[in-house]
Amino acid sequence: MTALEDRAAVRRLLDRFGFGPRRGDLDRGFAETLDRLLAPAAPVAAPDLPAPERPAGNQEAKKRANAARADQEERFAGWWLDRMVAEPTATERLTWFWHGHFATSEQKVRSPRAMLAQNRTFRAHALGSFTDLAGALVVDPAMLLWLDGNDNTAAAPNENLAREFMELFALGIGHYSEGDVREAAKALTGWRATREQDAARFTDKRHDRSAVTLFGRTGPLDAPGFVAAVLAHPESAGFVVGRLWFRLVSSSPPPADVLDRLTAAYGPGRDVAATLRAIAAEPAFRDSATTLVKQPVEWLVGLLRAVDVRPSALPDKTRKRVRIGLAGMGQVPLRPPSVGGWPAAAAWLTTSAGAARLTLARAVVAGADLTAVGGDPVEDARVLLGVDSWSDRTRSALEQVRGDPKQLVAIAACAPEYVVSG
Repeated sequence: MTALEDRAAVRRLLDRFGFGPRRGDLDRGFAETLDRLLAPAAPVAAPDLPAPERPAGNQEAKKRANAARADQEERFAGWWLDRMVAEPTATERLTWFWHGHFATSEQKVRSPRAMLAQNRTFRAHALGSFTDLAGALVVDPAMLLWLDGNDNTAAAPNENLAREFMELFALGIGHYSEGDVREAAKALTGWRATREQDAARFTDKRHDRSAVTLFGRTGPLDAPGFVAAVLAHPESAGFVVGRLWFRLVSSSPPPADVLDRLTAAYGPGRDVAATLRAIAAEPAFRDSATTLVKQPVEWLVGLLRAVDVRPSALPDKTRKRVRIGLAGMGQVPLRPPSVGGWPAAAAWLTTSAGAARLTLARAVVAGADLTAVGGDPVEDARVLLGVDSWSDRTRSALEQVRGDPKQLVAIAACAPEYVVSG
C-alpha cells in the first residue's frame, strides 16, 4: 500500500466527507480538516412549501396541481444544491448519503412537502445516532407513501416497508426470513401519512396487536420495537458501517479487522460521527490505490465549490441546463431510480454521461471568475480544482486549450483525475 501524502489525504477527506475543497481548504492539516467536517452545522432555514391543494377532479385543476408540485420540487432541489455548495461541515454530504441509503422518490411520493420533511430528518441526524435516524424513517411520511405503508393494516398487511427496511436499510440480504418479513409487517401496521401533512399519524384500530415472532423471539411489537430488534441483530452494525465504507471509501469491502474497529467505534449508540472519525484514522483510508467515481451530484457540487458559484446565483437558463445536465448524467436529487438508490462506480462513466458532463461544466464555468487561471493555466486549473496531479495524457489535452481559461477549466473538470476521487 502506498499512502497519500498529507495534502492529498486532506483533499481525499474533503472529497469523501464533503463535496470537495474550496480555495484555501487544502492549506489546512488533516486533523484540523477532520474536526471541521465533523463539527455541528449551523441551523438552516428551509424553503416554505405550502401543503398541496387537492384538485377538484377536472383536468385543468389536475394540471395546475401538477405544475405547482413540479415548481415546489424544483425550488426544493435548487435550495438543497445551494446548501451542498455552502455547507463547510460534513452534514450536507451525509444528508445526501442518507437520501441515497433510505432512497425515496418524489416521483411516487408526489409531495415536495413530505420530501422536505424527510430531508430535515436526514440533516438532523446526519452525523448523530443511526438509532434515532432509523426510528424516525420507519414512520416518515414520505417513506410511508413510497413503500406503501398506508396500505399496511391489520386487515390487509403490506410487507414492503418491513422487507426493505431489513434488506436495504439496516440489516442486509440473508439475515432474515420470509417469516420475519410477514411478522415485521404486523409491527408496522397502523401508521398513515397524507400528502398534505408533514407528519405521520398512528391509528390504533389499524394496528395488529397480535404477538409477533421476529428473529425467533415472540411478543408484542410496535414500530419502535421493530427498529430496536433489527438494529440489535448481530449483523446490523456491520451492514450499516459497510454501506458508509462503500460510498465514502471503497467499493471493496473493508477487511475483517478494519470492520471490527469501525463497528466498535459505531458502538451501542450507533454513532455516525464516531464511525467517520474511525474511518479517517484507518491506513486504508489513505491508500493511494483506493478510488471512487464521483456521483453526478457530487461532481457538480464539487465543481461549483471550486469555482465559487452558487446555483441560486446562476441565470434562469443556466439553472435549467443544470437540471437537464444532471438528468443526462442519470442523477437528479429527490428522484432515485428505485428503493435501492443510485448505482456506483463505472455506471457513471458512460459516453452519454460524459457528453452531458462536459455540457454542464461549460455552463457552470461560463459565469465564474477565473482570474486565478492565468500564468500557467494548466497548473492553475489543477490547483483550482484540487487535483493532486495531471497525467501526461490529460496535461497534453489541456495544453491545447490553455489560451481559453473557461474552456480549459470545463475540460479539466471532466478529466479522469477530477471525475474520479483518487
